Amino acid sequence: MTAYLFEPAAQFVLPVIGHDSVFPVRRIFCVGRNYAAHAAEMGNEVDRQTPFYFTTSPANATLGGTVRYPDGTSNYHHEVEFVVALDKPAHHTSSDAALDCVFGYGVGLDMTRRDLQSNAKEKRRPWCLGKDCEDGAILSALTAKEEFGTISEQMIQLCVNDKIVQQSTLDLMVHSVPELISHLSGFYHLQAGDIIMTGTPEGVGPVEKGDRLVATIDGLSTLQAHFS
Repeated sequence: MTAYLFEPAAQFVLPVIGHDSVFPVRRIFCVGRNYAAHAAEMGNEVDRQTPFYFTTSPANATLGGTVRYPDGTSNYHHEVEFVVALDKPAHHTSSDAALDCVFGYGVGLDMTRRDLQSNAKEKRRPWCLGKDCEDGAILSALTAKEEFGTISEQMIQLCVNDKIVQQSTLDLMVHSVPELISHLSGFYHLQAGDIIMTGTPEGVGPVEKGDRLVATIDGLSTLQAHFS
């Protein structure tokens, strides 16, 4: 039996709607600029040929509820996203076979310390401080793909203090879910437990302590977060 110097951190898991079992999260991949309108509002162009990614640590993920406002920022932005959860390996997988690797879907908030991210971009440095912060990946319970059905024109929406600030539909993603899985599987041996956050639509903006966020996607569990 392995003797640890200290108690290891608990495995981060997501509840599954209608199931007693939970989904253990292995890695979190995030897709950048996957809605053209969001890319435009940030002053960027979309690469329609090649998606790009960054990662965040499962240790920095949370299920919502009361969420900590992070240290070191005065411009913390919300980004609502469609979340894809894998339960089978994918390596050099074709787009046609990609959805066979998917267990289900959820709603996510990929929070961003925008001031730190912008500063890093200006200096051509990595985005880690801007993107990978404590409680920065806020995730809902998962819904099995069979129950969700085909990804099409489902609405994705975020309300801050009861005001709609982000709203779009899933069919407006530049790179579809099968395309993302296929492309990403050419760089990683994707495994059961991996999560892909598929990018945010337009309307990103700052949150303050005390703000209440409600994120929804048609057919999925609602995600709520209250910043303290």
